[in-house]
Amino acid sequence: MNQKKCLVVFRNKKLKIFDRENKCVSDFASKGIYFDRIVYSAFDDTEEITRCLNEIHGAYSDIVILCPYVMYDSVKSFCEKFIDGQFDNFDVLTDGRTGVYLISSDTDSRLKESDVASIISKRDNISHNSAYIKTVGVEPTALVSAISKAKEICPECDFNVSDSYSDCTIEIVYSDEVLKSDFDNMWRTLIGELNEHIYALENISLGERLFQLLQLRRMKISVAESFTGGGVAKRLVEVPGISEVYFEGLNTYSNESKMKRLGVDELILKQYGAVSEQTAYGMAEGLLKTGDCNIAVATTGIAGPKSDNTFKPVGLVYIAVGTEESVSVYKYELNGGRKKITETAINLALFHTFKKLK
Repeated sequence: MNQKKCLVVFRNKKLKIFDRENKCVSDFASKGIYFDRIVYSAFDDTEEITRCLNEIHGAYSDIVILCPYVMYDSVKSFCEKFIDGQFDNFDVLTDGRTGVYLISSDTDSRLKESDVASIISKRDNISHNSAYIKTVGVEPTALVSAISKAKEICPECDFNVSDSYSDCTIEIVYSDEVLKSDFDNMWRTLIGELNEHIYALENISLGERLFQLLQLRRMKISVAESFTGGGVAKRLVEVPGISEVYFEGLNTYSNESKMKRLGVDELILKQYGAVSEQTAYGMAEGLLKTGDCNIAVATTGIAGPKSDNTFKPVGLVYIAVGTEESVSVYKYELNGGRKKITETAINLALFHTFKKLK
């Protein structure tokens, strides 16, 4: 049997909100399983669905169908009639030639991406191990170069890369047959290339890693945010147990708030503006002066879509991280829309805080 695998994504093309396929591809890659083809089809076009299934049925050993929950039953019924069979209790259908797995975007779906990946991995006796490197701020060209060097050393390894607003997860998938010496050389090379951007060598979030360091250092953190609107604080409070190390988070959006809550000098705001190195420094300094925290992080910037009636560009960001010994300010000119700029700045703020603690 042809061992190729195909992912079919049924979605409402008008809404453009269904992007679950990224998780699906990632979950399968984590098991060492890769799709040879990904097909997209409108869920409300019967002719297109029929043409799609006709084209791929029998050509692949496994077909994973991903669809929104609202169309789950109709897709299931259609596939059963088309392939002349019935899905079992786990929504798996087979006609002897092709295995068909039906997954919905609903979180309560009985069959999930990881379930299907495990079924196929066990059936095909695919052995795999995973190792992780987590980074922030790596330029795409530098990442490609680092992985290319690692791949040359250990060609048997697969490298799965996912990026979320500059927070990058590199998953190395390898079999038991890979020589330890080859893996170790590859691992050292990859870490050496990416060292200044690494925050973890395990699959944990940036917030969790920061929490670990704050616990280790027995330090309290406070946050003051302007354009990120509480996003940095939200990432922290998502971590269980964070109350042990988290003192407060302030959303000082207006100039008046920066002055009243943080003690930023009015002359600084008038002379340099809210989005400036001096204001970011003053925001972090204001948190530290209370004496209630050991480390402070502050953000100020222009997320767009328009500037703030100054000549400063959209995407200009200042991040301040400080302790009692010193306050450091980092300047960025980020590209993209409002969400991308904001989320990227949140990751950079957390990462610079990690670096300060490290």
